[in-house]
Amino acid sequence: MATDVTVAGTTGASADAGASNATGTPAAASSAVSRIDPEWAAGMAAATGIPERALVAYAAAHLTVSAEQPSCGIGWNTLAGIGRIESGHGSHGGAVVGEDGWVLPRILGVPLDGNGVMAIRDTDGGAWDGDTVWDRAVGPMQFIPETWSRWGADGDGDGIADPNQIDDAALAAARYLCASGPMTSVEGWRAAVFSYNHLDEYVDAVAAAANQYAAWAEGAG
Repeated sequence: MATDVTVAGTTGASADAGASNATGTPAAASSAVSRIDPEWAAGMAAATGIPERALVAYAAAHLTVSAEQPSCGIGWNTLAGIGRIESGHGSHGGAVVGEDGWVLPRILGVPLDGNGVMAIRDTDGGAWDGDTVWDRAVGPMQFIPETWSRWGADGDGDGIADPNQIDDAALAAARYLCASGPMTSVEGWRAAVFSYNHLDEYVDAVAAAANQYAAWAEGAG
């Protein structure tokens, strides 16, 4: 399900899943956002309907993790599928993704109090979700605080890992998915997405979105 990402400064070149950056060395998280070709991002955003700033975050995470873990095979369209289902690409509840990647107002899930959802008592003292009794999913990729404590990433290179910043959240999500193993087969892909949310219906919804984005991207290519 991986699709190509065009890298700034390499006209006509692209970085597939499993590729290194333009210099042949692993892409640093601090530079991946700036490496996304603006023309590619604008074209793909127009073709897919994904907000351009969110698309840049998904593509940057794709580049970084493809260099770190070439065998994973994750694509930006998979991250976009998850972002769409989790928060409408950072738009849930009227939120907006700023040019700096920060999503405001913050997106918080319902309290995980066992009422129709899993029960997870507070693990972060309310630091991320403002709830000192129950945990809540946080940010555009909806990370539970306990999961963020393990997988939090600094995708924009500002020295801070924050689930409310879309570059950080997308990179963390990509690494989390790849921890399940290669995503280059249907089975491997579904297992990775299932690890993100343990519902087959969720996996099906993400697959439908990711495949649609891939089709639109191919049509625009």
